[in-house]
Amino acid sequence: MKRRDFITLIGGAAAWPLAARAQQPTAPVVGYLDAGTPDTGANLVAAFRKGLGETGYVEGRNVAIEYRFSYNEPARRQELVSDLISRRVAVIMVNGTGTALVVKAATTTIPIVFRGGSDPVSDGLVASFNRPGSNVTGVTNVGGELGAKRLGLLHELIPGATRFALLVQPNTTFAQSTIMNTKVAATAIGRQLEILSASTNREIDAAFERLVQMRADALVVSPAILFENRRVQLATLAAYTRVPAIYAGRENAVAGGLMSYGSRLTEEFRQAGIYTGRILKGERPADLPVLQPAEFDFVINMQTARTLGITVPPSLRALATEVIE
Repeated sequence: MKRRDFITLIGGAAAWPLAARAQQPTAPVVGYLDAGTPDTGANLVAAFRKGLGETGYVEGRNVAIEYRFSYNEPARRQELVSDLISRRVAVIMVNGTGTALVVKAATTTIPIVFRGGSDPVSDGLVASFNRPGSNVTGVTNVGGELGAKRLGLLHELIPGATRFALLVQPNTTFAQSTIMNTKVAATAIGRQLEILSASTNREIDAAFERLVQMRADALVVSPAILFENRRVQLATLAAYTRVPAIYAGRENAVAGGLMSYGSRLTEEFRQAGIYTGRILKGERPADLPVLQPAEFDFVINMQTARTLGITVPPSLRALATEVIE
């Protein structure tokens, strides 16, 4: 073989791997948009990745994820949505109904998978649960409808309580449904219900000051992303003011809250991950029914109960799916 031919052969062989890499398809990019903060949502991100993995997509191997958090500041949502759209992500997974509505208004072509509370049909996210009918589908936790159940559990724990309070984050899509359902429940048992609102950390502090002033016997904390991200603050204030409280998520009870009743957040994010993977494989959001929780967790933190001097009746313990000792 001539030297010139040999050099040409070697040069061509060295170029093969480069050509092969150039021909490989680029991994799809998923946008992950959360209205909260990353420090309190690590377990939820992990659950989302787990769902993606169940469909064959592993971050860093065959899918990339662009994470964006608005830190409970609604004004930042539009900027973050525009950024993800400019990056031409294949799917946007969004946590929070209000943020999902912003994403839907910004694109009719990029598939959207939401995780949120309330009723996505009434909120205008989808046409129906079974046939979403657009580029949007997801997982709902029917958060607003459970206010009555949470009030009932508090009433069973403290039957002598006469004045209850409900803490909501105003201007959220399910605040009004939570208020309505909880008011109906309070009226049914002949109890007063005061409504407190908070949209910031300072307003949470102010709500607990008001709670003490009105001499509330117990507190129902509505589901809200702000409250999901302020679990320790809420538990600390409830302990300091010695007000028994029930929350929406198990994570609140783990953080020191007295009780929680609601769907499993980690399961909702896992399901959102599965839907995201299925869409990456070619399924249409319009054909994927909006998922609703099939199971609910009722958690009691016995250490908090003892700190508050509350005796939990055996009947209530028997209902619990988890008792934290």
